[in-house]
Amino acid sequence: MSSQFHDDNQPQDHAVDEAETQNGTGTAEASPSTASVSETPAAENATDSTGNEQGQVVTQAKYDAAQAQAQEYLEGWQRARAEFANYKKRVERELKDSHSSAAGTVLKDILPVIDDFERAMNNMPEDLQGNSWIGGVTMIQRKLTKILENYNVTIVDPTGELFDPNQHEAIGMEDSDDVESGHITVTMQKGYVLGERVLRPALVRVAK
Repeated sequence: MSSQFHDDNQPQDHAVDEAETQNGTGTAEASPSTASVSETPAAENATDSTGNEQGQVVTQAKYDAAQAQAQEYLEGWQRARAEFANYKKRVERELKDSHSSAAGTVLKDILPVIDDFERAMNNMPEDLQGNSWIGGVTMIQRKLTKILENYNVTIVDPTGELFDPNQHEAIGMEDSDDVESGHITVTMQKGYVLGERVLRPALVRVAK
């Protein structure tokens, strides 16, 4: 009976050993799984870190692009502003020149009238001097001269000055002991200048 009892227990011990072996094996096999699970957060952290770095690179690139575009807009605005300022100055200059040209044309037409008044006053008979009517004519002459002054017209009377072909027109040459050669001996007709524009050159005679 005892022999039979021992035999009956032996398979049970063997079963226990196999179970323990299986349990040990299960524990050993479970370790890699545990290591794998423990390594997963680190991998995820690395991915997250990489993702964040890539996000920062994209944001910097967009910022640089926005800065470049803003600079381009600024430079374009500055160019447009400068062009408009130049355009405004050019238009103002053209309007001024146009106004001056139109005024010069009108003033040039009245110069012969002023010449006639001046010749008449210089050759007035003695018996008419002091006449009230002559006084009225003289007032008209002064008004015409005032018009020239209002438009900044300069009278050119170059007697004794060096001949300047830009403002003077020589109608003859003559010997003179009073002025040097090349200088004007007498002004036959006064000239007029508006700004830098010669409305009419002075008619002169020049010393030889």
